Amino acid sequence: MLEPYKHIAIFVAEFRRAARYLGLSLIGLTIGLFLISGNLLLFMQDHLKEQLYFFSVAGPFLAHVKVSFFGALYILMPWIMYVVWKGIGLPFGLTGRRLFWFVFATCLLFYAGTLFCYLITLPYGVSFLLGFQSEDLKAVISVGRFVNFVTVFILAFGVIFELPVFMVFCAGVGVSRKFFARNRRYAILIIAILAALLTPTPDVVNMALMGVPLILLYEIGILVIRIFNLDRKKTGPPVRQ
Repeated sequence: MLEPYKHIAIFVAEFRRAARYLGLSLIGLTIGLFLISGNLLLFMQDHLKEQLYFFSVAGPFLAHVKVSFFGALYILMPWIMYVVWKGIGLPFGLTGRRLFWFVFATCLLFYAGTLFCYLITLPYGVSFLLGFQSEDLKAVISVGRFVNFVTVFILAFGVIFELPVFMVFCAGVGVSRKFFARNRRYAILIIAILAALLTPTPDVVNMALMGVPLILLYEIGILVIRIFNLDRKKTGPPVRQ
């Protein structure tokens, strides 16, 4: 009778220990990266030709802390994804080789999304927004707000690029490929809304730079489920058809 609860207690204890080690590593790496946070800030500022300013005494310090924390989060993302997927996937049998491939695919798509944002979307967005300057209207950009702006959009792109992994996981727990195919129009609508909300500018080109890759990733997710028959390898009864 108590055997299932014993397994749950062991899992919770292991998860708490892993989360604690991860938190300590995140703090330690943030402190280490703080030593080179100036270079990280310059790298983040690469697409911005304007001078940054601060409007509070603690402004520069907090900006360097945020950059260091973001760098630590970025570096430790594989470990973070391992802890997250291990916690989410254990009840559904996501262990061993399957867990490895889920973590690998998640990290691959996350880093691809962040690079896509940094190299393509962000430069265009910043250039577009600053293009409204004039002789009478000059930009005075806060370093804190700029760091927040860049980190939020880079992380957002990284997360949403993981769409195929989420779809594969849903297929593994009972959502069929036909469900995704049948609701394609609604998925495209949601993607368009997300593109309008998350892109740094409201113009069609920048929205397309985010929306089109997401639509392609959605189709890739359906294709992967179909090729490997992942919706036929469920651990339980189907929840959507």
